[in-house]
Amino acid sequence: MLKILIPTFMLIPMIWLAPAKWLWPTALAHSFIIALISLTWLINLSEVGWSSLSPYLATDPLSSPLLVLTCWLLPLMILASQNHTASDPINRQRMYITLLTSLQFFLILAFGATEVIMFYIMFEATLIPTLILITRWGNQTERLNAGTYFLFYTLAGSLPLLVALLLLQNSVGSLSLLTLSYSLPIQLMSYGDKLWWAACLLAFLVKMPLYGVHLWLPKAHVEAPVAGSMILAAVLLKLGGYGMMRMLTVFEPSTEKMSYPFIIFALWGVVMTGSICLRQTDLKSLIAYSSVSHMGLVIGAILIQTPWAFTGALILMIAHGLTSSALFCLANTNYERTHSRTMVLARGLQMALPLMTTWWFISSLANLALPPLPNLMGELMIISSLFNWSWWTLALTGAGTLITAGYSLYMFLMTQRGQLPTHITALEPSHSREHLLMVLHLLPLGLLIFKPELIWGWAA
Repeated sequence: MLKILIPTFMLIPMIWLAPAKWLWPTALAHSFIIALISLTWLINLSEVGWSSLSPYLATDPLSSPLLVLTCWLLPLMILASQNHTASDPINRQRMYITLLTSLQFFLILAFGATEVIMFYIMFEATLIPTLILITRWGNQTERLNAGTYFLFYTLAGSLPLLVALLLLQNSVGSLSLLTLSYSLPIQLMSYGDKLWWAACLLAFLVKMPLYGVHLWLPKAHVEAPVAGSMILAAVLLKLGGYGMMRMLTVFEPSTEKMSYPFIIFALWGVVMTGSICLRQTDLKSLIAYSSVSHMGLVIGAILIQTPWAFTGALILMIAHGLTSSALFCLANTNYERTHSRTMVLARGLQMALPLMTTWWFISSLANLALPPLPNLMGELMIISSLFNWSWWTLALTGAGTLITAGYSLYMFLMTQRGQLPTHITALEPSHSREHLLMVLHLLPLGLLIFKPELIWGWAA
């Protein structure tokens, strides 16, 4: 663990001491080396599951894919933000990269924590850099409003979790993930116990987000700068799913009866947010709502708690992380050229930027789960395990996948096909930096087709 944590921490003095012209290249090279070293976490998944074990940090087949995804995203965020922050004073640029680095540091500690309270503290600590990114570097005046929504939704959800964890410490006697899974499952009988169960999951359901408590997400995504959107979609939403998978194993028997309303909300959310996507005018807003729809499937899968569902949820989380991050990067390249996120104003870009259209095409197809991409593996496993649980769910998941295909194609055709509008006279050509960024998103997605066991968690 330390071979990643110490270099990540040392990125911060390097960012502040590097000469101005070398700031971005050195930060990129350093973070990319960290990302490559982090791939070693995928190698030795031992028999017991836990590896690189220390008193406070460890990896297992559930956390290592998420840890690698976190490390992989930092160089990508640095690549994506370079043009966006070029006009800022140099100290502000240094501050920007420092915030991204601190976010990676907190996330590694959150996903690697063996102690639930440490996970909780790091879960909360990620709020601060994200909030500063949204409120300081956001695009519109709405950004303060978006930051408030983001902060208060997440805080209101996670304060009950803290109380619930302290109660858990009292009743079980330990909060270590290494021992919690071996303690006797807790029978929740009284109404107080049921409230306790809900408190444990509420924080994660808000973070995912569950349909109904999702209003902070489109606001935060739309107002955040490109790196903020990328890390939000790719990693911060996954904190919720990871926390749910860890906590549900403790409350085994009671989840069966308690989870019905949440599964219904999640699956209804898949259809509803998909329908919202079909009539979006704002490109970033469309991608943000599509995240809510995909996470609805993940919540449903985690709550029915079968090995297939857990595997599908983890695969979909990783695949969605790479796909939605790629889509936000593409939306940002459009925004940097046309200075508008309204889809009607920037269409027909295939004529102007043909190679960008290729990336748009691949990313849109990944978003609608094209075989044989990992997105489809995850969705198929989730849909089949939900169908095994109750065949009524097929109506909602089936409608959801159809609508997903609909809005993904709508987004692609709207931005790329047709006549170039007359008000677009001069477009900046696409840069190799942007093409490299897209390759680094879509290449891992393609390579995971050949070795999906890296990201299927506990099922093996």
